[in-house]
Amino acid sequence: MFKKILIANRGEIACRVIRACREMKIETVAVYSDADRNALHVRMADEAYNIGPAPSNQSYLCGEKIIDVAIRSGAEAIHPGYGFLSENADFVRAVTKVGITFIGPPPEAMEGLGGKMSARRIAIEAGVPIVPGTTEPLRSFDDAKTTALEIGYPVMLKASAGGGGKGMRLVNEEAELKSALETAQAEALAGFGDDEVYIEKAVVRPRHIEIQVFSDTHGNHVYLAERECSIQRRHQKVVEEAPSPINSSDLRARMGECAVMVARAVNYVGAGTVEFLVSDVDRSFYFLEMNTRLQVEHPVTELVTGLDLVREQICVAFGEELSFTQDEITINGHAIECRVYAEDPDANFMPSPGKITRLRLPHGPGVRDDGGVYEGGEVSIYYDPMISKLAAHGRDRAEAIDRMRRALMEYEVVGIKTTLPFFRELMDDPEFQAGHLDTGFIPRFMERKGTVRTNEDSRDLAILAAAVANSIQKAGSSATSIAPDQVISPWTLAGRRSE
Repeated sequence: MFKKILIANRGEIACRVIRACREMKIETVAVYSDADRNALHVRMADEAYNIGPAPSNQSYLCGEKIIDVAIRSGAEAIHPGYGFLSENADFVRAVTKVGITFIGPPPEAMEGLGGKMSARRIAIEAGVPIVPGTTEPLRSFDDAKTTALEIGYPVMLKASAGGGGKGMRLVNEEAELKSALETAQAEALAGFGDDEVYIEKAVVRPRHIEIQVFSDTHGNHVYLAERECSIQRRHQKVVEEAPSPINSSDLRARMGECAVMVARAVNYVGAGTVEFLVSDVDRSFYFLEMNTRLQVEHPVTELVTGLDLVREQICVAFGEELSFTQDEITINGHAIECRVYAEDPDANFMPSPGKITRLRLPHGPGVRDDGGVYEGGEVSIYYDPMISKLAAHGRDRAEAIDRMRRALMEYEVVGIKTTLPFFRELMDDPEFQAGHLDTGFIPRFMERKGTVRTNEDSRDLAILAAAVANSIQKAGSSATSIAPDQVISPWTLAGRRSE
């Protein structure tokens, strides 16, 4: 087995990989920017090396700096985590060229599946259903207009490169198309250095369901439990669960087999995720894309399967066969994950960086927190504002929700705003509890929440008005002035303490 691994990442995922290595008695090397000098992953690793200024394009995205550290530290392998260089085929080739193992798929698989249009072509050739749309970039507005008329509105414009919701625009009618195309292209160019955009039919009220796949160098390909990832803001997931509330063993098997077909088509190696859009009406499903790396939400799959996906990644990269077969994979209970961000949900989830002055983590049965911060630490303005991934596991979905609710009540972060209040309200939402989910869930939830608050405010005002009227009536019925203790306080009538 490898004796030393460099983690080319930061935050909670770097901490997660370090923990897996520690269990396997593998030494770890951390890299950090100037802004992360005191970060948790730096404190946890056996060795740590500075790789430059805070901006990621001067540090975490500088492959040559990371490779230099790997050589100097004697690391035998590099684990990329997710984001940054995790899906950069050129980086993989550079790592391999100097005799270091990259823990992930081969660069050819990354390139084939990294571009959404090339991935769609691979899925078509493999016989996997895709959403109707283009397999080549749009050449002009007229091209977009013609295609949109052919497949019918609403349509979705998507950047061919990258992900995270950047370069995506929903277009409901032709009048919106031109400006949406220009915006999507500009955003794609700024985010990924590539303005290629394609178009596909928008599935109305779709569920976003993904299948975890795993492959080794011996030709074994398997699929694990699916994950429901429909609760998203700005096309980015914030809550995930396994299995999906709507899934059945038959649907899981059909989607899983399609996912394996995609992995087999590119001779995939390691952990990967095939994403699908699933109609909430007839359960038809369509290939969306494949992420050629470990996913943020992998803990829910680990909780329901009992597998350590990071450990499995390391073993597969070392050349070992998968430690399990398709027949040995079972689903035990239900798991839910909430991505705890330093964001203000009441301000459209705007980032809220700063110093954490108090941090109390939840514990107890079925609770797992994959964190990357500590009390007194800083949430930087330079990177994704994720604090941790809080997961809860139960015998069924209802118990998982109950445990998550309890964990969220215990979780305390002071000094910055977080998404914890949002998740606490979400766990009590009847629509969420019933499993009525799709990618447009959050806007409807926020609207419901606003309506409830408005109704509560109106109720309180009505109670107060009635109380005041009652007091005035009593005062008017007296022949002389009334002593203060004879007037009934409106706060008392409202069920509140009188001050």
